[in-house]
Amino acid sequence: MDTQFLIDQKLVMLAYLFASVLFIFGIKGLTHPRTAVRGNMLGAMGMFVAAVVTLLAKGLDFKIILAGVCVGAAIGAIAALRVQMTGMPEMVAIFNGFGGIASVLVAGGAYLIALRGTSTLGAKAAALIGQGPELGAQMIVATAASGLIGAVTFTGSVIAWAKLAELKIIRGGQILFPGQRALNALVALGCVACVAWLVMDPTNPDAYWVLCGVASVLGVLLVIPIGGADMPVVIALLNSYSGLAAAATGFVLNNNVLIIAGSLVGASGIILTIIMCKAMNRSLTNVLFGVLGPNADGPSADDVYGGKVKSATPDEVALLFDSAQRVAIVPGYGLAVAQAQHAVRDLSNLLQSRGCEVEFGIHPVAGRMPGHMNVLLAEADIDYDQLKEMDEINPTLEQVDVALVIGANDVVNPVARTDPKSPIAGMPIIEVDKARTVVVVKRSLSPGFAGIPNPLFAADNTLMMFGDGKKAILELIAAIKES
Repeated sequence: MDTQFLIDQKLVMLAYLFASVLFIFGIKGLTHPRTAVRGNMLGAMGMFVAAVVTLLAKGLDFKIILAGVCVGAAIGAIAALRVQMTGMPEMVAIFNGFGGIASVLVAGGAYLIALRGTSTLGAKAAALIGQGPELGAQMIVATAASGLIGAVTFTGSVIAWAKLAELKIIRGGQILFPGQRALNALVALGCVACVAWLVMDPTNPDAYWVLCGVASVLGVLLVIPIGGADMPVVIALLNSYSGLAAAATGFVLNNNVLIIAGSLVGASGIILTIIMCKAMNRSLTNVLFGVLGPNADGPSADDVYGGKVKSATPDEVALLFDSAQRVAIVPGYGLAVAQAQHAVRDLSNLLQSRGCEVEFGIHPVAGRMPGHMNVLLAEADIDYDQLKEMDEINPTLEQVDVALVIGANDVVNPVARTDPKSPIAGMPIIEVDKARTVVVVKRSLSPGFAGIPNPLFAADNTLMMFGDGKKAILELIAAIKES
């Protein structure tokens, strides 16, 4: 039984238009936590329509398409169910890398097919992907762009994934060495030279693969000097790169929906990168060249904490909440590690039942990826109206009775505004130190990803409640109920 058929080109264009509209509404939905799930579903549906229609339009056996859909869905479902919320940033990083390497291989394959278009195998393959045997200026330039951006995205994302996962081979901190900027510039010039080589000699496939190799080195060099505290910026930028690589591949294949989808991802990624840069007080130039701030020496932990840190038990902290009229909760990566979001929700509900106003202060780069804290709190069904962005909550923190910091470090570190030599100098923070009382839930006094001590922990109005985030919050809830 013949299971191959072709779709009319007009219907293909109509399906591409429908998929593009779904992409646009999907990205629009992702701009707010309340509509994020729907936006994600719309985007996935658009990609499904675009992929299936493209394959059917080229006469591919729909049984093969169905098998691919089933295998891909199974892999995606298993990954979604198995990955912990703390591992979500690593997954996002590696997905960016997959997008980059896919662009490299698809564009490279189309380029090789075009070179060999006179052969029977080349002609059939060219017909399948919709690329004729002629090598035009558009295809060569787009192929070079796809190889360059895709290779940088792939290796850069792999390094970002390794840093976030804190693998033994590469930790989350900065990796610096003398002459690093000069080497980066030299490798970047090498990429430009390879692009020129490919454009001047388009029938030489060696030029493309050398370009991809040099760009892969550049991707590594751009990400290794970036510390883990700046990873939200890096993930947003790599996401943009993956979109730009896909758009370039769309020009290689003359595929309109790929151009549209890649452009949307690239543009939205750049916008998100700029937002993240402002939140980290970094310029886009710093990000592009892989230098996200100074690495100056500062005071030691003994100098900052020596004899000043005050520890408190859950029973003692519960007394503060008995008389509190307004509480601000600031979540950080430690909350994700402890999986304490549901316990925090229960604490919030308990305090509100007693007439206390509870808000959540969300820093744009808290966690390991953009929106990490929003995702965590949404998972626990915390009311969206309680989530306050940094700029919204900061002006009123002086009226807060108790600021409860759970697992956050760098995003509440006051040295960002007091020490111009600090690695986080100038970074906007959630100014919890201005609250009447600050309670910090943390396992220890260990520094955050920026690697510097936090004088907030030794402030006169701060109490430290040491322990696992989830366990500490559950004990605090029990103490409040008993008080």
